[in-house]
Amino acid sequence: MSLEFALLGFLNYQSMTGYELKQFMDVSTSNFWHAKQSQIYTTLKKMEEKGFVTSEVEVQDGRPDRRIYTIMPAGQNALQAWLEQAVTDLQPKKELLLLKLFFSSSVDKQTLLAQLHLQRGLHQQQAALYKTETKAIIEQFAAIVGNSQDALLWDATRHYGELFEEMTVRWLDETIALIEQTE
Repeated sequence: MSLEFALLGFLNYQSMTGYELKQFMDVSTSNFWHAKQSQIYTTLKKMEEKGFVTSEVEVQDGRPDRRIYTIMPAGQNALQAWLEQAVTDLQPKKELLLLKLFFSSSVDKQTLLAQLHLQRGLHQQQAALYKTETKAIIEQFAAIVGNSQDALLWDATRHYGELFEEMTVRWLDETIALIEQTE
């Protein structure tokens, strides 16, 4: 259901194809909300059946036709109602690294440390991405949309991703140090 509102949110800015929606999601909300291409197309079809969006096929020379989705008033109303509804509980998280670590007492120390160092590097790379590329993409899109409130809120969500990655690197450093002290 939340994917539906993510798509409505993007379409509220401009009409897009399913592929374009996936691209925008990958560079803007992927640190807190993502979807597979197939999920996007399935959800768009359901949204069209509900009257939240409409689509139009654009014929292209030498390339496959593309379907462009546009938000309808019913979709705008549903999005607005959803935005105004408070989030009243904590959302459960799934972290594969934590699940594996929880059960890793049988893994030898060097293998476990290698896995944690690998994760540390990945999280450092992601933090750097949020500080540079993601920030630049948000600034570019904000210039197109021209709404400073949107830009402020987009950057706040980007900053969350940056801080989350920095926190994870710190936690990995502490966990690595603890494991290195064990026999």
